[in-house]
Amino acid sequence: MIASISAQDIAFTALGVVGIIAALRMVTTKNVVHGALYLVIALSMIGGGYLVMAAEFVAWVQIVIYVGAIVVLLLFALMLTKAPIGREALDNQQRGISSLVALAVLAGLVFLVLDAFRHTVIPLPGPAPQTTTGQIGESLFRSFVAPFELVSILLLAALIGAIAIARKDDPVHSEPPRAAQTTAEPARRNP
Repeated sequence: MIASISAQDIAFTALGVVGIIAALRMVTTKNVVHGALYLVIALSMIGGGYLVMAAEFVAWVQIVIYVGAIVVLLLFALMLTKAPIGREALDNQQRGISSLVALAVLAGLVFLVLDAFRHTVIPLPGPAPQTTTGQIGESLFRSFVAPFELVSILLLAALIGAIAIARKDDPVHSEPPRAAQTTAEPARRNP
């Protein structure tokens, strides 16, 4: 059994373990910025898994779009909205209850999925045809250009909204309060 394990299997397992640890740290950390950085590691490990499976195009799209763009947008949103960052901002006393609720939801979803597909047999066809990057690009820009543009407009609106929220409370850009006169002018007397 050990002789049949390849270097590709070991690399995929190592990437998966690091990705799972980063994902667990992402949801358990008390600092939002650290959580975003753990998200970078988890998404990078997914990209590395795609590379190991010889899906280079999908791997680089994963790295460029998710790690490069989405996480940067998340960090900008955190900085611009002046979200509370730190231990006390996310610390509450309901971790135990929320863990139980999360486990119950997970158990319910696993039961529903297993029950729904218990007797389903999926016939596997022969080897899949080779898809090139050019074919993916042609399909993407012919069939899916409208959803891509809508998502870019949505992200732009979110960024503009974050800037507007951040600038509303910024004392540098607001009008300074008028100083009240503390001393009254002396009255002039006519001789």
